[in-house]
Amino acid sequence: MKQIGMNRNMRQITVLARVLLLLALLLLALPVQAERIREIAGFAGVRDNQLVGYGLVVGLDGSGDQTMQAPFTGQSLTNMLSQLGITVPPGTNMQLRNVAAVMVTADLPPFSRPGQRLDVNVSSIGNARSLRGGTLLMTPLKGADGDTYAIAQGNLLVGGAGAAAGGASVQVNQLAGGRIAGGAMVEREVPLDLGSNGGLLELELKQADFGTAQRVVNAINDEFGRPVAAAMNGRVIALDGPMNANSRVNFMAQVENIQVTPTEASAKVVFNARTGSVVMNSAVKLHRAAVAHGNLSIVIDPRFMVSQPAPFSEGETVVVPDTEIEVQEQDAYLRVVEGADLVDVVNALNALGATPTDLMAILEALKAAGSLRADLEIL
Repeated sequence: MKQIGMNRNMRQITVLARVLLLLALLLLALPVQAERIREIAGFAGVRDNQLVGYGLVVGLDGSGDQTMQAPFTGQSLTNMLSQLGITVPPGTNMQLRNVAAVMVTADLPPFSRPGQRLDVNVSSIGNARSLRGGTLLMTPLKGADGDTYAIAQGNLLVGGAGAAAGGASVQVNQLAGGRIAGGAMVEREVPLDLGSNGGLLELELKQADFGTAQRVVNAINDEFGRPVAAAMNGRVIALDGPMNANSRVNFMAQVENIQVTPTEASAKVVFNARTGSVVMNSAVKLHRAAVAHGNLSIVIDPRFMVSQPAPFSEGETVVVPDTEIEVQEQDAYLRVVEGADLVDVVNALNALGATPTDLMAILEALKAAGSLRADLEIL
């Protein structure tokens, strides 16, 4: 009975091993870190365009610009009133506290047509304390060429809140900026004619890489079964698209959904000196090196002692300074660090007890010594 039970367990283990082996083979057959082309590239010309404009926000509850410190607000209001047929006598000092000068920004998506709504951001440029409850007056939004592409107007939504009383104040988030959902209407479209040059399209990689460009070309040609793609350089890939507009859209959609495995990124270490963060990608390698790490601290402790003379000696009591200087140095040992991948690098540096600030100095020294094979980037 025991032998039969053992045989049954062995058969179960054998079946389980075969299943695990089959799953491993299936996982190996799957593409490793494959991405759609739309995630790593985009078609030339298909992009957003930035818009900006200058306007006025009215209806504020006494929290607008102080016209004495921000004279452009009063000038803008005078010019706007003159366009509406209202003449302000020269030399009039309008002490208005419910008006604020603002800058309005928006992004114009590709293929936008007149009548489409856009979200806009409104930011104060004067000394207004709050834009809450304000209304943006009609503001032209212009592109880099100086032409007007949209008109913005509407009530602001300010996410912050604040209150003040008796000299005390409290504020949550920012009050000098707001947002208007659908606050701008497109008045002019950006001309974009894809494939007008004999159906030729250009696909631009977000990160220039010759290896990735070659893989994208091969994947596209394999998908269509004919040479429709050719790399022009490490970023731009030329595509021979259809002449018909509808067929061209179908062609571009098919290209965007092709799966491609990009080449591994170059080794890079990024330092953020403001936050003290250190980020390394998986391609970072650390060759054999010896590192000694330790902190030296000097503590100066001034002490004051009182010199008391003997009784009836006619002496004077004086204060005598006694400064004690102590030098402390953390134990530092010469350690050998070497890593074949990112995990080994992190473990080796953590074994030294290094903080993010110390890691910056250690990695820079390893780079100078030729042990760290990676590019260093400081933000």
